[in-house]
Amino acid sequence: MITAFVLIKTDASRIPETAEEISAIPGISEVYSVTGEWDLIAVARVAKHDDLADVIADKLSKVPAVVHTTTHIAFRAYSQHDLDAAFSLGFEQ
Repeated sequence: MITAFVLIKTDASRIPETAEEISAIPGISEVYSVTGEWDLIAVARVAKHDDLADVIADKLSKVPAVVHTTTHIAFRAYSQHDLDAAFSLGFEQ
């Protein structure tokens, strides 16, 4: 399974509608509205790298209100246990 995080700038007046359109694309598992430089972050999960082109370049990028995207492909996933341990380093109770 290939996981990619797509940072999305969109027409600010259409953020909810754009998020709904993107979430309906096969291969997109989640869409979040976020604060900061980007308006939305989508999580794509596909079987192979070639499928990313279909999902992101051919479908997501062509949603009418999408202005710009940047994609980050995940190398490795860590379990919640591993993340809890990493974030608690140096924290004394």
